[in-house]
Amino acid sequence: MREYYPLLITGGVIGGFALVFVIAYLSIHDKKEAIGFDRNMKDSEITRRLLKYAAPHWKEFLLVLLVMLFSVAYDVVSPILIGSIEEMIKNDFPMSRLLAMVTVYASILLVSLACTYIQSITLQKTGQRIISKLREDLFVHIESLSHNQLHGIPVGKLVTRVTNDTNAISMMFTNIIVNLIKNCFIVLGVLAAMLCQNYALTLMVLCFVPFIILFTVIFRKFSRKAYRKVKDGTTDVNTFLSENLSGMKIIQIFNREDKKQREFDLKNEKLGRSKREQIFVFGIFRPVVYMLYISSVLCLLYIGGRGYIHDTQFLGQTITSGTVVTFYLFISKFFTPIQSLAEQFNWLQSAFASAEKIFTIMDIAPEVVDAPDAVELECVEGKIEFENVWFAYVPGEWVLKDVSFTVNARQTAAFVGSTGSGKTTILSLICRNYDIQKGRILIDGIDIKKIKLASLRRHFGQMLQDVFLFSGTIRSNILLRMENVSDSEVMEACRYVNADKFIARLPGGLDEEVRERGNNFSAGQRQLLSFARTIIHRPEIMILDEATANIDTETELLIQNSLEKMMNIGTMLIVAHRLSTIQHADNIIYLSRGRIVEQGTHFELLEKKGAYHALYMLQCRKQELTAKN
Repeated sequence: MREYYPLLITGGVIGGFALVFVIAYLSIHDKKEAIGFDRNMKDSEITRRLLKYAAPHWKEFLLVLLVMLFSVAYDVVSPILIGSIEEMIKNDFPMSRLLAMVTVYASILLVSLACTYIQSITLQKTGQRIISKLREDLFVHIESLSHNQLHGIPVGKLVTRVTNDTNAISMMFTNIIVNLIKNCFIVLGVLAAMLCQNYALTLMVLCFVPFIILFTVIFRKFSRKAYRKVKDGTTDVNTFLSENLSGMKIIQIFNREDKKQREFDLKNEKLGRSKREQIFVFGIFRPVVYMLYISSVLCLLYIGGRGYIHDTQFLGQTITSGTVVTFYLFISKFFTPIQSLAEQFNWLQSAFASAEKIFTIMDIAPEVVDAPDAVELECVEGKIEFENVWFAYVPGEWVLKDVSFTVNARQTAAFVGSTGSGKTTILSLICRNYDIQKGRILIDGIDIKKIKLASLRRHFGQMLQDVFLFSGTIRSNILLRMENVSDSEVMEACRYVNADKFIARLPGGLDEEVRERGNNFSAGQRQLLSFARTIIHRPEIMILDEATANIDTETELLIQNSLEKMMNIGTMLIVAHRLSTIQHADNIIYLSRGRIVEQGTHFELLEKKGAYHALYMLQCRKQELTAKN
């Protein structure tokens, strides 16, 4: 057997260098490429930004590191103790010594279990605090983006960033990093202990490391592709679900259920194939490493058993039965962390990819922000001025062209014109949902760009065509940001806008449940609730954008009555296709292709016999035809 010694020594040395290489290779090379994302952000920057969230919890991480060292000690010491007990049992021994050894082993085991428990609990609590803070910052940043920016990002993608991607980072803080460090310590600690016990058998074990390296490199190549496909597939499914669940009414109206089901099946099957591919990759890698583990055990039993039975030395090292038992346990504790290392490095890079996606969203600079010298707008009279305003959603494609007009405080101004003429755009610009490219918009003589956004919008009340109600109750939807408001005040606002009648008929009254988007209420009821929501906040400027477009005649009469009351509260801006709702406006502005064609009162515009007169006569003829039919 001596003729194999040089080969064994060479293999062991190569294996030792290979072990160092694989750890360095995984930790350095993997940073060049993340899973599931084209890397534009350096790992150092991602690490720095993640550490910013982890830094306030450094004491917890230090505690985990110290506790982890105790649990690692069990993996290193326990095989030596068991081997010593086996050696002791072979010979005559006092029972007290055996009890002492068992007590030591049990004590180390209990300490290890306690340390593992403390480590897990501490990491879970700390990790959830970190992710909660990250998720909160991400949501707050999304809230700060302008309408234009939010329209450019699919909702499903944002949902994936806030949920799936933050969960991947949570795994990194609560599991991956600590276990990665722990496994490295275990491998190095076990290797050092094996060398101290018997360097000859250690060289034999290291001969299998190059094969582990080979399979690890192959595994990483295929697992990266599998991770990428799973992540992309998950994002596609979330985006598809977000869009189609929101538009389910349209899908059902046009009988497109089968088509959408087929589209979903394709995306679902694609994600399923990616998951199966990922499972297949891991299903191959783990048994291969296990095969190497069994092979090393067989070699140990052959070499160690032969050396022990024939009482021979192996590379000058004496082999005892205790040595064989110790190395049998060492081999298990040596191969298991190596197998985990490759998987954990891939999970780590998956978390880095998710972090980059999150930080990419957080790096989007809000388009509409407060100016450095922005002021608080305490009191508002309600005078609005547009001075030579130009605006385009897409550069060069002007929606508003040199628009100028003035609405005095407590006046009512109405905007009419064909679809796409810029009516709704004007209302959005006043609230700074978008910023104009040229000109100025003034409120009480102050440029709105010099007013803090929160302060500016606090003085507006908006009643839109598509009323959005949140899940909750009628009360919570009316109050929104307000607190300490009594039910009598809420009902007073409801009576003011004629919403009290249908609320009184509901079993729960103000506590009636509002389902998602208010789909358990009619369009007219939702509109009346939006009126009540506006009134209770007492805005100085009110905006109505097609507020009567989708309601029945009876509800329209209620809303007309409400509008007449609301006109006395403050400045009112109205967009309406039904000219009957704006005849009492102080100023009617007719827009066409982004320019003001004419403006004046209802009777002044009729006398001009211009575009407004033509539109009015057209609507009158339609009403006559409808009445005849």
